[in-house]
Amino acid sequence: MLDKLSLVESRYNEINHQLENVGNDYKRATELGRERAEIEKLIIKARGYRQALKRQEEAKTLQDSEDAELRQLAVAELEELSPAIDALEKDIRRLLLPKDPRDDRNVIVEIRAGTGGDEAALFAADLFRMYMRYAEGRSWKTEILSESDIGIGGYKEVIFNIIGDGAYSRLKYESGVHRVQRVPTTEAQGRIHTSTVTVAVLAEVDEVEIDVPDSDIRLDIYRSAGAGGQNVQKNATAIRITHLPTGIVVACQDERSQLQNRLRAMSILRARLYDMEEEKRQQEVDETRRLQVGTGERSEKIRTYNYPQSRVTDHRINVSSYNLPAVMSGDLDLFIDELALRDDTERLASSGIR
Repeated sequence: MLDKLSLVESRYNEINHQLENVGNDYKRATELGRERAEIEKLIIKARGYRQALKRQEEAKTLQDSEDAELRQLAVAELEELSPAIDALEKDIRRLLLPKDPRDDRNVIVEIRAGTGGDEAALFAADLFRMYMRYAEGRSWKTEILSESDIGIGGYKEVIFNIIGDGAYSRLKYESGVHRVQRVPTTEAQGRIHTSTVTVAVLAEVDEVEIDVPDSDIRLDIYRSAGAGGQNVQKNATAIRITHLPTGIVVACQDERSQLQNRLRAMSILRARLYDMEEEKRQQEVDETRRLQVGTGERSEKIRTYNYPQSRVTDHRINVSSYNLPAVMSGDLDLFIDELALRDDTERLASSGIR
């Protein structure tokens, strides 16, 4: 670990030297400043760790002093330093882990009703509100990109953007199948029904990162439709993009401008393509760890919302909350914090950092 810290500190000093001599190259200065900001927290921890180790060595030396009072002070100092050093080591190991390049990105969240008909669509709307409230609690901005409702307050599909610092690092654990167990309002005999909703969390990407040639897409333009199939616009503004190499289809019709719908559809397509590439790369690099932590695949059942028992259980970490109303109001940190901790622990175990 100390060897790795020395390398990071050397790079940090090198960045500072380059910044002093960067001149008017503002682009380079921005790149260097961003890199320095990324490792600055680790540098602060490393300096505190080295100071603590130095104090520990001094205290150990004083343990052999002939002065009884000095020996007593040394013992007290060592008792105080031991847990502080352990905590610093834990933080440093976590900060030394390779960072997911997507963690700081905004996200595109796709929610789709699965098995369960109208009840699944209604729960899709409940999950949509849950994520909106979670974002609101973190002062993140949200924007609906595309929606297909069923007319009674539910969604067949809703796609939305969440814009905020570290949005992907928190929400990436939400990808998968969410299962709900409750009595539908239309159920006369009070029987509990089980329905499912699929959630996909995608990191937002730029055009430069994912280049989609025009030859790879088929563009269909049609009129936006309102409830009951009524045309709400005379002009054809809705867009459907088919990515020919993968068969991915993205449709957007919410904006009045054909250009805006196309931009949104391309944004969603790039995010899906980027996600596919990252999933493939991650499987090749670390298949074992992903099997241990849970893959986050769309087909994996990750969480059950049991309304009669007011219980929400995350099956990947076997953690339950018995305050379902709070969870549905956006209180997700119990699960997300534990998932992030488990993820870090598994990555540390496979990283070889000691």
